[in-house]
Amino acid sequence: MGEPRRYFLVVSHTGRGDSVLAGIRVCRQLIEAGVDPVLGPDERDELVEAEPNLASLPVLGEQVAPDELELVIVLGGDGTILRAAETVRGADVPLLGVNLGHVGFLAESERDDLEQAVSRALRRDYSVEQRMTIGVRVTSDGDTVYESWALNEASIEKASRERMIEVVVEVDGRPLSSFGCDGVVMSTPTGSTAYSFSAGGPVVWPTLDAMLLVPLSAHALFARPLVVAADSVLAVELLRRTDTPAVLWCDGRRTIDLPAGARVMVWRSPTPVKLARLHTAPFTDRLVRKFDLPVTGWRGPSGRD
Repeated sequence: MGEPRRYFLVVSHTGRGDSVLAGIRVCRQLIEAGVDPVLGPDERDELVEAEPNLASLPVLGEQVAPDELELVIVLGGDGTILRAAETVRGADVPLLGVNLGHVGFLAESERDDLEQAVSRALRRDYSVEQRMTIGVRVTSDGDTVYESWALNEASIEKASRERMIEVVVEVDGRPLSSFGCDGVVMSTPTGSTAYSFSAGGPVVWPTLDAMLLVPLSAHALFARPLVVAADSVLAVELLRRTDTPAVLWCDGRRTIDLPAGARVMVWRSPTPVKLARLHTAPFTDRLVRKFDLPVTGWRGPSGRD
């Protein structure tokens, strides 16, 4: 009996020529190694248009199920990785990101290391890191009207520029404060360097079990970012006197309009996202590299008194 077939899903940033070319390179390298590249419907159309020889590759959800995948190779920035995580949600498969974007906090390698990253993936020479995700539920008049999840954050935002929304924030079933604001971000540690960071929230190391709540442009004396335990439950209620329309975004990808009186609850999801890691450098080094932080003059432990 022969070796079982190995399926690698290749996800690329659609609409970008460099990402399409990178996807073709990865598919060729996988085929030469005897591994089956798998494409999503969106990627397939673009890659086949540029390289017709890839037309026979299997399509995810048609010839290959998510549970059959060994690895997902993602070519793009953090947005592409979030899309890939959404595509294989519920399947026990890690994602290996190769950054073709700008900051690319979730990516493991840069474009110059693409061939080496794929070679290591073929040898299974990587570790797997689990990243916490959050479950999200919206209720209105006691009825559940929407459920989703997020790797980075769930954000409640005003849909109109002219006026603020009015909210009450809640932690573990108890009200904490009410205020007018442009919105509220509820984030995982992974998302602390994304929207939450831009809104003035703290950077939280991804190994920490925690959740963040960060108000957006709040008009209140007590509207500071909060860090709570991972087993806490956060909630934001839109006060019924709010006549400004609001929306909920999950990872900036999935959205629903929120009526006045809607309640958004967030808790730790039992289903994490798995990231394939090629390097063991600490998160501090990643922060310094991605944000180009100044560290000139540091002497290190050996140079201290």
